[in-house]
Amino acid sequence: MMDWSSDSDDGDTFEWENDCEAEPLSASALSNLDASGPSTLDASGWTQGEAPSSSLVEEYVGKGFPKEMVLKAIKAIGNNDANALRELLLAYKALGDYSLVGNYFISGCTPHNVEDDDDIDVDFGNWDGDHDDVGESEANSHGSIAKDLQQEMLENDTKIKSLVDVGFHEDEANMIITRCGVGVSFFVLVDSKNIPHHEVANMSSDSFGGRKKEIFKKEGKKKRKPYGGREQKSQPPMDGSHDEPMAFPNPMVGFNLPNDMVLSVDRKLPIQAIGPPFFYYENVAKAPRGVWRIISRTLYGVEPEFVDSKYFCAAARKRGYIHNLPTKNRAPLRPVPPKTIFEAFPHYSEWWPSWDSRRQLNCLTTCVPGAKLAERIECALARTDNPPSPRVQKYVMAGCKRFNLVWVGKNKVASLEPHEMENLLGFPKDHTRGVGITERYKSLGNSFQVDTVVYHLSVLRDMFPHGMNVLSLFTGIGGADVALHRLGIHMRIVVSVEISEVNRRILRGWWNQTQTGRLIEVPDVETLSDDIVESLIRQFGGFDLVIGGSPCNNLAGKNRFHRDGLEGEHSALFFHYFRILDAVKSVMAKM
Repeated sequence: MMDWSSDSDDGDTFEWENDCEAEPLSASALSNLDASGPSTLDASGWTQGEAPSSSLVEEYVGKGFPKEMVLKAIKAIGNNDANALRELLLAYKALGDYSLVGNYFISGCTPHNVEDDDDIDVDFGNWDGDHDDVGESEANSHGSIAKDLQQEMLENDTKIKSLVDVGFHEDEANMIITRCGVGVSFFVLVDSKNIPHHEVANMSSDSFGGRKKEIFKKEGKKKRKPYGGREQKSQPPMDGSHDEPMAFPNPMVGFNLPNDMVLSVDRKLPIQAIGPPFFYYENVAKAPRGVWRIISRTLYGVEPEFVDSKYFCAAARKRGYIHNLPTKNRAPLRPVPPKTIFEAFPHYSEWWPSWDSRRQLNCLTTCVPGAKLAERIECALARTDNPPSPRVQKYVMAGCKRFNLVWVGKNKVASLEPHEMENLLGFPKDHTRGVGITERYKSLGNSFQVDTVVYHLSVLRDMFPHGMNVLSLFTGIGGADVALHRLGIHMRIVVSVEISEVNRRILRGWWNQTQTGRLIEVPDVETLSDDIVESLIRQFGGFDLVIGGSPCNNLAGKNRFHRDGLEGEHSALFFHYFRILDAVKSVMAKM
């Protein structure tokens, strides 16, 4: 439905800048453990005057670290930082065979070259962004894997420590890094919790490496005019009131859930929102500060309903909905969808390790990792105890949670298949089949969670026994249409507005197999003028429902350097949703 990348979510992949403020163990140090030194090396390979004292080596050998490991670590980062040296030694030990640390080979992994699926053309950041050149040797391949394991684990620990130093709980810091990625800057991680920059600036500069001003300038918001610079009369004034944050419910259950444990919320709609048509708007819940206040104020002051789909299926998806639908007499469809991983996919329980406590998946996104991440995880587990050390578990779980990896063999993880994502999102099997696998992942990651929408739209089932006329904006792959179909509501007319030809093809294929009504396709909301809207209304007698969700490319959490809110190039299309809805209401009020 929406061309978004999700809240961790996450449409398009943007390149992140890697500003590591606290660097006790830098990537450059780790990547040069065996690099040739300058001409000042002594006979033992040490820089003159920098050779470690025998007492220092003996101290760490006495703590249980092999001598060769200690010498390698000191050679990598020097002997002036005891904490950094200890951390590197612990990393070596966690990764397995210390005697082969010098050439970065991890014993127990069957050597083979890895090539990512050519069809998955997505940049996955620091988790899987190092693609081997064709013909590269097996030893170098494993060297890259072990080096990346060391670097990622150390960077992850460093970022967690920095967040803890400025007041985050360790579990919360770990969750933030899992969602945003270890490669993003400290300030991006802090901003992921919507802490204003002026509050961050007042925190201890010791944790930031003294780079506050430079990074704030670099990451400052770029102001853009909506609609590519064109003025629109429907755009609300951007006064200071939109800076107030909107509180999210905790837990994020909306106005009610399909059980008796959550009481229904009574609400009174603003007078402007009452009357035909019904409307339903969706977007990511955790948008930049002030966005939902603008959306709410624009859509007649209707209060948003924030819901996490984990209460409806086995995967999380935090979304905000603004609508004028009744909230009483909602009813879920039977049978209810599975709400845990093992209920949805029982065959995965055979290989699921006891230390992976996940029972639900994180938000399904448009991104899937290449083969390298799975290989690195397999190699990390191959040389550890059973269960693995807490340090290795933390590394493995960060990747599994971020990319929703599942266990398909001993120490073997894999991404969800497209048909499994279809299942979790409430679409029929093979709904997206017939297009490239990259397009399938992208289309599904940008869609409605259909079971959640079914619950909200269930109030319409008895109100329209003879069918509905629907105006679907930003249709995507037809999540709204599938929801209405599952409710047994006949769609007499659907005017679908969707810019992606791939998505239109997916919807058209499903429609031709399941529907008897008429599907009218419009390629772009910007071409759907008020005059065309009026013509359609007079031709078909009006619309019963206007439904959709504008792109969240400038709202979602991962799009850090394009996160311009509703002033962004893509997310400004929200105002077209309002313009078209307002035109429908205006014309129908005169009929």
